Amino acid sequence: MATAIQKITLSSARDIPFNKLVLSQSNVRRVKAGVSIEELAESIARRGLIQSLHVRPVLDADGAETGMFEVPAGGRRYRALELLVKQKRLAKTAPVPCVVGDANSDILVDEVSLVENMERAPLHPLDQFRAFQAMRDKGMTEEAIAAAFFVGVNIVKQRLRLASVSPVLLEIYADDGMTLEQLMAFTVSSDHARQEQVWDAIKDGWQKEPYHIRRLLTETTVRASDRRAVFVGVEAYEAAGGIVLRDLFQSDDGGWLQDPALLDSLVAEKLKAAADEIAGEGWKWVEAALSFPYGHEHGLRQLVGTTVDLTEEERATCEALRDEYDRLEAEYAEADELPDEIDARLGEIEQALDAFEQRPAIYDPADMPIAGVFVSLDADGSLSVDRGYVRPEDEQPVDPERDDTTETDGGPDQSATPAVQRAVVTVGGQAVEPEDDEEDGVKPLPERLVIELTAHRTLALRNAVAEHPDVAMTMLLHKLVSDTFRRPAPTGCLEASVRHVFFSAQPEELKDSAAAHEIAERHGRWGDHVPADDQALWDWLTDLDSSTRLDLLAHCISFGVNALFERPNPYGSGVSQHGLDVRLSQADRLARATGLDMVAAGWRPTVGNYLGRVTKPRILEAVREGAGERAAQLIDHLKKGDMAKEAERLLADSGWLPEPLRLVDPSDRQSIEPGAEADAADEAALPDFLSDDGDDEETDEIEDEDALTIAAE
Repeated sequence: MATAIQKITLSSARDIPFNKLVLSQSNVRRVKAGVSIEELAESIARRGLIQSLHVRPVLDADGAETGMFEVPAGGRRYRALELLVKQKRLAKTAPVPCVVGDANSDILVDEVSLVENMERAPLHPLDQFRAFQAMRDKGMTEEAIAAAFFVGVNIVKQRLRLASVSPVLLEIYADDGMTLEQLMAFTVSSDHARQEQVWDAIKDGWQKEPYHIRRLLTETTVRASDRRAVFVGVEAYEAAGGIVLRDLFQSDDGGWLQDPALLDSLVAEKLKAAADEIAGEGWKWVEAALSFPYGHEHGLRQLVGTTVDLTEEERATCEALRDEYDRLEAEYAEADELPDEIDARLGEIEQALDAFEQRPAIYDPADMPIAGVFVSLDADGSLSVDRGYVRPEDEQPVDPERDDTTETDGGPDQSATPAVQRAVVTVGGQAVEPEDDEEDGVKPLPERLVIELTAHRTLALRNAVAEHPDVAMTMLLHKLVSDTFRRPAPTGCLEASVRHVFFSAQPEELKDSAAAHEIAERHGRWGDHVPADDQALWDWLTDLDSSTRLDLLAHCISFGVNALFERPNPYGSGVSQHGLDVRLSQADRLARATGLDMVAAGWRPTVGNYLGRVTKPRILEAVREGAGERAAQLIDHLKKGDMAKEAERLLADSGWLPEPLRLVDPSDRQSIEPGAEADAADEAALPDFLSDDGDDEETDEIEDEDALTIAAE
């Protein structure tokens, strides 16, 4: 026979006036924990009593109900209501929702109180994060959420930031797969993909500390305390569109700047502005960089400047600051720690005194046109300016037979008077062209561009040498004989070790050039046959026929060809001016011996590799030499960008080369004028928007574009 299931009966609920309730002495909560009574009272005032009290009737000595009710479960809610009554915000007789238990129950009041607190499951932190996020999504501000839950606004920001972590990681946290501290570390980045990538990388490893997570997430960023960020200013970086990552859970020294490229460009701009301002003082050159290597001023003479004396007012200010500093130091000499305001004031006084002591010196105007300035950043992000350095090549020659007072027919000698000059400003080792000098005439090519052009030529020379074993043999023998019989012998353009010469700077299209492809293909063919074992390699070379050995020799020697331009450095590492001259002269000789033609090698002037990198006069000069005077005249009114694009079209099949790529035979150097063969290109075709609409004669002259293109070649 089936046993009947006993039905349970729930206690009834009813409203009881507050003045009929008393706190039970059997309530187990004695220690204050969680939300304070005051905060709970404010919550009840805002939202009402969300959870009813559990009460039992109070019986007299005879077991009869007295009309009073004790509260064994809900003591904190009772005390909060009691506080509201004392504040006269709640009437004494206000009805309170209560669940009334059986006064004669076998369950002890102590058990009811204990189980009511023990069975209460705390809210998972993630549920709170998501609840805050949901309220914000529904229109509540962070301040309103903070006021509603009696917490600081920063607490709300932290919870919202935690809720913004990748949903994948939030689920892992919900399943206890990571700690709250680890989740907090992931908030320094808003990139969900990067967050998940970092977690996948560390989840199975032993190093999962929060600091390690933060380091991985910020390894491609720059700290706000970095000297570059201090120099530019985080506000300026953000105004330029930069993003700053900040850690809401611990001190982060201002956060991390997420766009290093933008920061570096802002630093370069500000350094250039500072260098331009200093150049206006009359110096010959100004070099600006983040920092200079140790000993960068070695071999340079430093001018001695004169420090201007302080005025009476400045001297009085300085003395007053020193007196104040001494007084504050004596007053707080016995203190273990200085108050913040005193410490800040002492720092201000130190900075002011340093400013008096670090006043810039004044230099002789006659010396400034031969001297220069180094501009860099100190470790604290401040600008460091070192004035008055003279390079050896700028030293004035001393003529003992010449009298300074000698006069010529035209009057006193004016040679000592420095001519007005524009300072050469370099930022990060690269010369900076002034923005307003486009129309000042043809200027030397930028150093970086010359290096890139000679990289093209070096690669083409390597390919040409590899295709001419006889020239390679002569080149190698020349090098060996020079090293043996000519001491000291300059390096020239062959590293006979053979050491592979890499390019310090190169254009993007170099790797896709015809020479690069041919060299790679040839190297791959040889590499398939070269033995790895040393003895096997010797035996293999011995068995090769003479022709094959020459081909292999030429291929290997070609990797040592170095026809690169680089800035001469006679005072340290690098190449001297004489060594550079020998290198380039030998490169010309090698190009003639191999019959190298850079046009045939595939080089064409484009906006990217030349025309967009030079001034407008240079562009016009190139068009004039390659396409004729008329073509240059018809594009000289264009803006630089449009001019460069049109020049690329005009020079595409002209065979024109810039100076670093040209090869002129020494015997014919004086007889050949640049562009002598380009006169026939005067009729080169131009688009309609560059031609005169009303000139029928000119329109007729440019009809046969194909014929004129052939003539231009």
